[in-house]
Amino acid sequence: MKPKITAVVFDLDGLMFNTEMIFNKTGTELLRRRGITDVQPVIDRMMGRRAHEAFAEMIDHCNFTESIEELQVESNEIFHALLFDHIEPMPGLFDLLDLIEQQELPKAVATSSGRDYLEEILTHFSILDRFQKTFTSNDVEHGKPHPEIYLKATHELGHSPANVLVLEDSSNGTKAAAAAGTHIVSVPHEFSRGQDFSSAKYIAESLSDPYILNLLRS
Repeated sequence: MKPKITAVVFDLDGLMFNTEMIFNKTGTELLRRRGITDVQPVIDRMMGRRAHEAFAEMIDHCNFTESIEELQVESNEIFHALLFDHIEPMPGLFDLLDLIEQQELPKAVATSSGRDYLEEILTHFSILDRFQKTFTSNDVEHGKPHPEIYLKATHELGHSPANVLVLEDSSNGTKAAAAAGTHIVSVPHEFSRGQDFSSAKYIAESLSDPYILNLLRS
């Protein structure tokens, strides 16, 4: 039996925008400079995590001697050189936002990225003020796959987790939302499709998937 959805929480990267493609290009270049060509196992470990935790995974997996801060500075330079030449909304995003607003449901963003970055992206697309709440890595002690950010989001929205639809693109995010007791729907993309989504209530093809639309209309 499908729940009555009373609020919606979006992940950001790879779910609302194609930024995981840009992160993938960034990570590939960062690793290429260090002689590593088999990049996907590294990127899979990093995806969905807060930046410092993601780079800790990279260092551990690749046995790098550089610090998190050194890798992060170089990565940020690569990423921002690519960002606004390549960023696009994921298919169906704006129609889905319109539908949620037609249903008068509150919505939020819960991302492992930082607040400055979130506001930069949402402001670029003129949708920051369409969200009642935003939650970032700055707001929690524990990053995904820990459920803290989704427990915080459902609490501050004032809705039971079981009635909150969470949309995620990564295994780490899916595990976090499932552990928080939300109705988690995963929307994998080309860079996350092989990850573990076994804890999702449903795996959607896109933000326009009939399952998502029918869940909101019901």
